[in-house]
Order: sequence, then C-alpha cells, then structure tokens
Amino acid sequence: MKTCVWILLLLLPFGAVRAQSAEAQQLLLNVEKLAQLKTMLSQLKKGYTVLADGYNRIKGLTEGNFDLHQTFLDALFQVSPAVRNYSKIPVILNQQVALVKEYKAASRQFTASGLYTPEELSYFSKVYGNLVSASLKNLETLSTVLTSGRLRMSDQERLAAIDRVAAEMEDALSFLRHFNSGSRMLGLQRAKERNDVRALQGLYGIK
Repeated sequence: MKTCVWILLLLLPFGAVRAQSAEAQQLLLNVEKLAQLKTMLSQLKKGYTVLADGYNRIKGLTEGNFDLHQTFLDALFQVSPAVRNYSKIPVILNQQVALVKEYKAASRQFTASGLYTPEELSYFSKVYGNLVSASLKNLETLSTVLTSGRLRMSDQERLAAIDRVAAEMEDALSFLRHFNSGSRMLGLQRAKERNDVRALQGLYGIK
C-alpha cells in the first residue's frame, strides 16, 4: 500500500506532492491505528469471553453448593422417626403426670390435717407452683423440639435437648417427693406432740 502512495506522489506537482504527502502519512497513521484498534478489540473480546465463562462457571458452582446447603438446612427442620420415637419422651410425660398428681394429693393432705400454719401452707403452695411452672416450660421445650419446622436442629441436637428435659423433669419429681416426705415428717412429729399433750391433759384432768 505504501508503494502505491509513493507512485501517486511522483506523478503529482511538487506543491501538490507536499500536501498529498502529509495526507498520505496521516492516512497511513490512521490505517495503523485502525489495525491496532482491531487487535485490541479482538483481545478485549477474548478476555471478556474468558471472564464471562469463568463467572458463569463460578456462579453455577456457587448456586449448586447453595442448593445443597439449603437442602441440608431444610432437612434440619424436619423431625425424624428416630427422634419422635425416642424412649425418654413417654418417661417425661409420665413424670409430668406423676408430679401433678403427687403435689395435689400432698396439698390436700397437708391442708386437711390441721398440723400446719397458714404461712406454711402458703409456702407449700408457692413451692408447688414453681415446680409446675418449670415442668410446663420443659414440656413446651419438648413440644418445640418435636414439632417440624420450629427449630433448625440435627437429630443429635434434638436428642440432646430431650435428654436435658428428661433430666430436669426427673430432678423436679425427685425434689417434690423429698419435699413432701420432709413435710409429712414434720406433720407426724406435731401430731405425736399433740397426742402426748392430750394424754397428759387426760392424765392430770386438765381440760
């Protein structure tokens, strides 16, 4: 292309040659710049293609991993048969029933005996109230653990939570029985003292 330009320049007058020479040089520069631009555009296109492919691959992997992760998390909301059929669950329920029955029976006995002061009976009532309140919270925890969609927990975490409820329920029932036993002993001691006093009163004729 440069040869053609120089031939044209030789055929033109000198003044025109100078003008045409400048234009030709500018034209050559423009052609070279255009070629450079084409090369740059081609490289940019290749780079963009590589970048787009890489992004799509990473996006696909990320979404795939997220789907797997989400599936795992969703599964944690479900309660498996192994958890629902755990042997400690009926034990907890039976202990709750026993706790309520035993505290009510003891409360009636203590009130009817006449061996305890009103302050003592009020104290008994508060103790029973606290025990029942705590046991109901344990049952609420148990219900939450056994209800699908309430907590995101693995089977091991659910079983561990049930174990904690069982231990607390067992402690509560054990405390109730110990408390009732001590209160009964106090009543029996007072009844014996009362009978002794009545025997002495009868012996000495004291009314």
